[in-house]
Order: sequence, then C-alpha cells, then structure tokens
Amino acid sequence: MTYQEKKSIVSIISSIVIFISYCLFMYPRYPGVDAESSEVFHYWGSFVLFLTLFSIIAHIIISIIFNIVFRMTTKEKEPGFADELDKLIDLKANRISFFVFIIGFVFAMGSLVFYQPSHVMFIILIASGFISDVTGSVTKLYHYRRGV
Repeated sequence: MTYQEKKSIVSIISSIVIFISYCLFMYPRYPGVDAESSEVFHYWGSFVLFLTLFSIIAHIIISIIFNIVFRMTTKEKEPGFADELDKLIDLKANRISFFVFIIGFVFAMGSLVFYQPSHVMFIILIASGFISDVTGSVTKLYHYRRGV
C-alpha cells in the first residue's frame, strides 16, 4: 500500500471520528428553547465555527502523527513532491467533494423554501460538509487503487 493510500485511509477514519466525537460533545448543549430563538442560532453558529476550527486542528495533529508513525515504521520519508498523477487525483477528488457540498447547500436552501425549521438547514449544511470531506478522501483512495 502506498503512502497516498494510507494517508487517504487515515483521513477517512479521522474525519469520521472527529465529526462523531464533536457531535456527541455538542449534542447535550443544544438549548431547549423555542426553535427560532437567538439562543438556537447562537448554538448553530458556534457549532459550525468550532467544528471547523476543531476539525482543522485535529487534522493537522493527525497528519503530523501519521507522518511520524509512517517514518518510524517504514524508514521512508513521505514524498516531497506531487507528480502529474497526484495532482490529477487531487483535482478529481476536490471536484467531486465540491459537487457533493453544493448539492447539500442547495438542499439546505430548499429546506428554507419549503418552510422547514432553520435547524434543518444547519443540519443539512453540516452533514453535507462532512459527507463531502469523506467523499473526497474516498475518491482519492479509489483513484490511487484503481487509477484515473
């Protein structure tokens, strides 16, 4: 298994663990007040903001740990360059990931059009961000295994 495949697998697992652990941490903090109060909007705003920050920091730490463990176990350095295949796979994965997020965004806005509560929009946006992250990593893994 190549470095890129291992990195994609670690990215998939870490994205799932980060998202689930953060949701389990934040779920009990949901305010039990009216669905359209400012407290609920504050909760969802802080949920998205801190999820973004928590996810970025956790991914950086996991990436550093992965590189250290990879170097210790294989006695190899991580590739210092990206060839044409790596760039093409990254572009394809990003395209599919962005497409998944945009579809989620459209569904989130559609939920407002159909008079759904505002928390439905936030849940759809957060879920589409998570699904797009996992989809991008799965796409990378698929293309590294099967080719472009």
